[in-house]
Amino acid sequence: MTDNGQEDQEHLVAVVGMVGRFPGAPDVERFWENLLADRETITVLPDRADPAHPEFVPAYGVLDGVGDFDAAYFGLSAHDALITDPQQRLLLECAHEALERAGHGGMDRPVTGVYVGTGGNGYAEAVRARLHEMPFVDEWRVRQATAPDFAATRIAYHLDLTGPAMTVQTACSTSLVAVHLAVQALLNGECDLAVAGGATVVPHLPTMRYTPGGIVAADGHCRAFDADSDGTVSASAVGVVVLRPLADALADGDHVHAVIRGSAVNNDGRHKAGFTAPSVVGQAEVVRTAHEVAGIDPHEVGYVEAHGTGTALGDPIEVAALTQAFGSGEGRDAPCLIGSVKTNIGHADAAAGVTGFIKAVLSVEHGVIPATLHYRSPNPAVDFATSSFEVNATARPWPTDGPRIAGVNALGVGGTNAHVVLEQAPHQEESAPSTGHELLLVSGKTPAAAEAAADRLAEHLAAHPGTHLGDAARTLQAGRTHHAHRRFVVASGTQDAVTALRAPAPAPGTGALSDAELVFMYPGQGGQHIGMTAELYDGRPAFRRALDEVADAVAGSLGFDLREVLYPRTDAERAVAAGRLATIEAGQPAVFAVQYATTRLLDSWGLRPSAVTGHSLGAYAAACAAGVFAPADAIRLVAERGRLLGAVPAGAMAAVRLPEEEVLELLPADITVGAVNGPGQCTVTGPAASVARLAQELTDRGLEARVLRIATAGHSPLVDPITQCFAEAIEALPRDRPTLPVLSDTTGAWVDEDAVRGSRYWVRHMREPVRFGEALDTLFGAPDRVLVDMGPGRTLATLTRQHAAYDGKQTVVRLAPHPAEEASETAVLLAGVGEMWARGAHPDFAALQHDGPRRRIALPTYPFERRHHLVPSPTPFTPTATTPLTPTPVASPVSMTEASATGLPAEPGEAATGAPEAAADVPAGVPALEHPPVLQAVLTAFGQALGYPDIDPQDGLFDLGGDSLTATKLAAWAGSTFHLTVKASDVLRFQSPASFAALIEERGADASAAEKENSTS
Repeated sequence: MTDNGQEDQEHLVAVVGMVGRFPGAPDVERFWENLLADRETITVLPDRADPAHPEFVPAYGVLDGVGDFDAAYFGLSAHDALITDPQQRLLLECAHEALERAGHGGMDRPVTGVYVGTGGNGYAEAVRARLHEMPFVDEWRVRQATAPDFAATRIAYHLDLTGPAMTVQTACSTSLVAVHLAVQALLNGECDLAVAGGATVVPHLPTMRYTPGGIVAADGHCRAFDADSDGTVSASAVGVVVLRPLADALADGDHVHAVIRGSAVNNDGRHKAGFTAPSVVGQAEVVRTAHEVAGIDPHEVGYVEAHGTGTALGDPIEVAALTQAFGSGEGRDAPCLIGSVKTNIGHADAAAGVTGFIKAVLSVEHGVIPATLHYRSPNPAVDFATSSFEVNATARPWPTDGPRIAGVNALGVGGTNAHVVLEQAPHQEESAPSTGHELLLVSGKTPAAAEAAADRLAEHLAAHPGTHLGDAARTLQAGRTHHAHRRFVVASGTQDAVTALRAPAPAPGTGALSDAELVFMYPGQGGQHIGMTAELYDGRPAFRRALDEVADAVAGSLGFDLREVLYPRTDAERAVAAGRLATIEAGQPAVFAVQYATTRLLDSWGLRPSAVTGHSLGAYAAACAAGVFAPADAIRLVAERGRLLGAVPAGAMAAVRLPEEEVLELLPADITVGAVNGPGQCTVTGPAASVARLAQELTDRGLEARVLRIATAGHSPLVDPITQCFAEAIEALPRDRPTLPVLSDTTGAWVDEDAVRGSRYWVRHMREPVRFGEALDTLFGAPDRVLVDMGPGRTLATLTRQHAAYDGKQTVVRLAPHPAEEASETAVLLAGVGEMWARGAHPDFAALQHDGPRRRIALPTYPFERRHHLVPSPTPFTPTATTPLTPTPVASPVSMTEASATGLPAEPGEAATGAPEAAADVPAGVPALEHPPVLQAVLTAFGQALGYPDIDPQDGLFDLGGDSLTATKLAAWAGSTFHLTVKASDVLRFQSPASFAALIEERGADASAAEKENSTS
């Protein structure tokens, strides 16, 4: 497909994400590498070879790590993870990864359906064989954890997917049928995004028995369509794809791997020799139907990924059916190539269809068809001569020049056939290269996971330096779930990002809050400078609109344009602007303007304060943010304030690093304290000459004193003559009740809603000392607040960190660079946004985009922290002459390390090397420490119910992965053990072992007292 109009796209579905775990390949990328390298990844198992019984085939498509799972990530206890079928666990992880790879791992994804299936693996029987060792596990729990009924709904529950969730079971065609059902659901509007696939995971390696003419290859190699073929080889695999209507995918910037043009499913019915036999009629019909749905001619298909099991009956019938559907090769420019992935990895049963589908998608996407291994000469039972097909024996480029179209075939024992038609994706324009700084986010449920996520992202960007950083930022911002432990970097290129991600991480904090309480702190005059926020004014429309709004509102009263002062373009203009900005008449409205525009920019990004405060002049921007003053009125009031202050006798202010009581002893009569910013941070104010003289005297004495860039003596008796005029200016303006809490920098207390509207409040504010240190004392009373310095400069962030009560627990954020700092304003601002996000704020990341539409791209997925959870096989396999045809699962002995992770005791003599054997009389889950009898019993019960050998008395039930069913079991245990009435609600209320044990002891004491009273009466 080179171009599709909107009408043509209505019946097309895009493949936007793929994840899989295959023999020899932990992911799709390695899988594709193996295919292109002609690698067979079936494992030869020498320990399974038995010269006395050569009929047992020592080969299998082994999947690594089938027992490993991150139970804590999904909120499961160790016991729940242990008894849950590994197929369902791996499907859950892969579904999570697939959504992340598709860029839809965030919680605001479209309505998503789930269509998956699993194979049989005997795990439920293995669990039931160990039930005597798991006293809190019953039959219902086993069924819930292992029955295929729950494969789809388990994914929907844990990933919060609200579309249809359906488990599909059609044997070998399961996962391709799942893809078909997902396509139908998308086209019917039942969901907007769909996860589809399947898993066959055999946790204990089987030993397959060869039977002449059967399905198992004697030598452990699958030779599909070859003259020497004599069967297949079994394998474990998991495959999951994410699908979306093509029009939606293109509009939303999804990466489209390929397009599903059409699909069909049917059943052979009785048109075959027996229930397990295949049928030419049924298979041919399903292919023809798929072609009709896709609206294609068979001659357009360049490749078919066949079911291709290499069996004596299956291959000839499949090719005969395909020949009926495709017709002869007459009229074709080139033969249609055919192949089978089973020659590489084996037959993955319920996952076979989606595995072939993923291979075909990759072939269509990259224009390369991998080789079908072991093919030397055609199977004489297959009539290739009169067909359209040629077995693809070597990797080769796509054989046709037109749009690449492929078919995928899957056939199930029992007769359910599926066929899907794939086409290459339409051309998608690349995103424009990133032109500025980008905010990259990673997170984890634990600090270690967050660091691992940063490392993986760094490795990926280092390996793919051409990655558009804007696309990466968009994917990480909107396409991931944001967990509690967070890291971010701001970078302007991939190398910058790699360096920042590899830098030592900040000390881990408590993690993000569920909803951060942002306090916007607005500084006063002093940090203003020529060109401040020019980068934001030029590059962020929301900032520009807000600044234009207030600059236009005050232009008449000022007599000049604030923008000419803030953003001069020539040297001559800069000289004039610098002179004006140094005056209080221009400096104060300039500071207000950039603070207001910054507030509006953050608001457009979804970052709004829970409370506000200001320092001197900053109180006006704070009041405006709280809705007391309208923006135009506020800046006119600030300009009038600056005009009035400019009319008082020449004054100045100086910072003195001493406590207030010591400063008061040093002051001459004409200088007063203008601000107390902390226990050792004061500002003095008065006539300019006196302030300069005092600052020099203090410096000569070795004390720290510095004259500030403020050409007035605010907060001093010098302002008394202008207070009446200022009060009249305030009274002339409309004032509303604040919509946010306002913290006064005059009193250090929260302002009364009526008081902040009165002129008396603002006159007092201008005349009396600023007591910002006391305001910080108030803010520090709630350590979870995030304190945001709204700039310009970083004055308040510095004062906050220098305050004696600051202990590092409060998050302090700055949004602007220091005037002397050579740093990008955008970079500092984005870093501030990252800091707020890291503490739990919820930016609107879509609004954060600034340089055109961005695409979702494949990036590293969540770094699961897996532990081993696997029940041993109930019966080891021993080949004998009477061994039944059905293979019996085989398990390696479980070490003490594994037993600890699973919560099961090890078998006698199975201790790991160097580890002491467990005492035979110590049940699983018994804590090592001694406790009072009731608490010891409760700890043991919690350990057995949850699968953890060491539980702290203060651990919470839910924190350990427990649920209401666990609570019911524990309540029943407690009632039976202590002969008391205990309900599940008691366990849920008193969740820790310590509190639950205390409850039992209290009820036991009450029962004893009542019994004693009854006996005496």
